[in-house]
Amino acid sequence: MNGVITAVRERAPLVHCLTATVSMGIVADGLLAAGARPMMTETEAEAPVIVSAADVLSINLGTLSTDGAAGIPATVASARTLGIPWVLDPTAVGLAPVRTPLALQLAHMQPAVISANASEVLVLAGAGGGGRGADATASSLDVLPHARELAQRTGAVVAVSGKVDVITDGEHVHQVRGGSAIMPRVTGTGCLLGALTAACVAVAAPWEAALAASTWMKRAGEVAHERGAGPGSFRIHLLDALDEVKQ
Repeated sequence: MNGVITAVRERAPLVHCLTATVSMGIVADGLLAAGARPMMTETEAEAPVIVSAADVLSINLGTLSTDGAAGIPATVASARTLGIPWVLDPTAVGLAPVRTPLALQLAHMQPAVISANASEVLVLAGAGGGGRGADATASSLDVLPHARELAQRTGAVVAVSGKVDVITDGEHVHQVRGGSAIMPRVTGTGCLLGALTAACVAVAAPWEAALAASTWMKRAGEVAHERGAGPGSFRIHLLDALDEVKQ
């Protein structure tokens, strides 16, 4: 992972997270466990100003609020003006009438990485799709051609999460295996992956950052699986493992 994990721990990047309310806890705790620092403000009045203090911006459309829908585009625009890199996690796009056009708009505002599941990639690529809520109904490997096309069209590295994570810049492709089957049963682990990707983007180029974040989460999931008896204890052990995973 070319020193990315070490760099996150040494630099402790400040990650401005506009994320789902249901996952704020695990995102904040997970970033702290990894060595980064979270900041969470989503209102249109404050977020575009506060982002100026951040090293990187993480946008997650999870439980999208009215404040979030108004604040997100302005915050991304502010980050771009300031030269702050950002990561898009287009959670649950598809049927949703507000977040879907918003995600399509954001995908063309130069995110460094698009961190999404397979169904979300299909939507952004204009190939139909859409999962059941935040759950994917397609496989990461099956949507690889669409992920590559999306990366080529937006200029972003596209990281497709799943049983096998698939990362592409439109030309190169890398697969990351491992993790735990318990992870999808714990709220917010996908949101945490997007935020962890942002922390890595703060210290590395998008390709290396996406690869490092995916590998970091997969390894932590494996450790948590060995120690945990179920979803509750898995969550606790996942946070410990994020702190323990070595380069």
